[in-house]
Amino acid sequence: MLGKKVPAVTFRTRVRDEAVGGPNPFRWQDMTSDDYFKGRRVVLFSLPGAFTPTCSTFQLPDFEKLAGEFRALGVDEIYCLSVNDAFVMNAWAKGQNLENVKVIPDGSGEFTRKMGMLVAKDNLGFGMRSWRYAAVINDGLVEQWFEEEGYCDNSDTDPYGVSSPQNILEHLKSRAAA
Repeated sequence: MLGKKVPAVTFRTRVRDEAVGGPNPFRWQDMTSDDYFKGRRVVLFSLPGAFTPTCSTFQLPDFEKLAGEFRALGVDEIYCLSVNDAFVMNAWAKGQNLENVKVIPDGSGEFTRKMGMLVAKDNLGFGMRSWRYAAVINDGLVEQWFEEEGYCDNSDTDPYGVSSPQNILEHLKSRAAA
């Protein structure tokens, strides 16, 4: 994965736009991989699903809390990607009171599939989802890769640790000190 260019994908997002008016002032906005990754250094973490226990209790909130430490180490943005649609990702971001982490909806799983991280989670009733991973991406190229062990379809476990913000920070700090 190191040195791999992120796949060129168009993401269907929903953005707030007061010009729309009414009780739901959102409009569709297409965002590309370049919009998210070109010309900046980011941390991307991907997880099995919005509102799921590990993702909602630990991974997303910890990235949110530690965002300042990531920025101090040269990270411009932190993105959370999941194979969920824009409505679900926006509702989850709102429920998590996100200010530092931006969500990316990969509703069709195209980006996840092209990253080689799409897995079946039919055993949980989820269908196709992302394996849990994270990456430091610099100008669209994978600089560091953090993949949870045991990648497979219908896994009986949901490992979490390698892609934790604490582990990624440790790696970034050790590289900065070298």
